[in-house]
Amino acid sequence: MDGQNYLNKISQEARPVKTEKGFLKSPKFFGIIGALIAIFVIIIVGSSLGGESIKEQGISFKFYIDGISEVIGEYQDYIKSPKLRSSSAALGAVLSSTSKNITSYLTDKYDFKEDSGSYPKLREEANLSKDTLLNDMFNAKISGTLDRIYAYKMAYEISLIMNEEADIYDRTSDDALKTMIDTSYDSLENLYKDFDDFSESK
Repeated sequence: MDGQNYLNKISQEARPVKTEKGFLKSPKFFGIIGALIAIFVIIIVGSSLGGESIKEQGISFKFYIDGISEVIGEYQDYIKSPKLRSSSAALGAVLSSTSKNITSYLTDKYDFKEDSGSYPKLREEANLSKDTLLNDMFNAKISGTLDRIYAYKMAYEISLIMNEEADIYDRTSDDALKTMIDTSYDSLENLYKDFDDFSESK
């Protein structure tokens, strides 16, 4: 091999090989990133626009606990266990006090007016929950298992109410609302054990 051919060979071997553009520099990569950013923005905007306001959450919560209070008022006298009946009365008092306090708060803060024609969707949701619970209690009463079912259902309802109160507490920056929710939560926490531990054999 002469000198010129040798130099040409070395030059070809040293020349960088042309390759396809890397994936990170490809239009496809930037398209995927753009789509992910768009989805993220849609989720954030949708959450902020579609999220329930403190006002709506408070009104919905009030209607809900009022429904539970109605069920307590209707079935408490049928409970056989004196201890369970006492716990039920205490629960009714806590819910009544919470409802009164949250109504005052909503009225002062948002000019809430509690008339039958207002907030139909929120009322409908609360009434559906109430009617389901009433139906469960009716079936328990006619089957002779009211005390056991009542204790179980009320323990469950207390847990739902406490979860909702915790959510409102975390979302609001209003100290008056936080204090009100905190008081109710502590009372319900004490009552929860009474219902959860209830046994007809005790």
